Amino acid sequence: MATYPSVLQTVLDTTDARAAAEFYRQLLGYVYRPGHETTDPAGDDWLVLLDEPGGERRLAFQQVDQLTPSTWPDAAVPQQLHLDMTVPSLEELLAQHDRVLALGGRMIFDRLDDPDEPLRVYADLDGHPFCIFVG
Repeated sequence: MATYPSVLQTVLDTTDARAAAEFYRQLLGYVYRPGHETTDPAGDDWLVLLDEPGGERRLAFQQVDQLTPSTWPDAAVPQQLHLDMTVPSLEELLAQHDRVLALGGRMIFDRLDDPDEPLRVYADLDGHPFCIFVG
């Protein structure tokens, strides 16, 4: 019988791990892994978010010196990876749009008028694309 590895978390490279973690923590309602809640005097080069206190790891942020943001939908610098997020209704998609912008994200693609799958694609603070769609 074959065994398979399990995905523990998705790791995003970032030039500011604390800012990136805070963006997603507030957007998704996640919490810090114990010990990652406050600034570490040794540096915030690795931070982990859980889905709830004592819950599963969802996202981690790895500090890098330099990062070239994706230029998607232009192919010069591809997405390489993106996160898909869903909401239950068009009204909720519109509400999340305002939250993303307030947190410092920016919209890079709008397919709100698609009758089968309305969606918007955003870039986080480092330029990582992520989708929010009705589904």
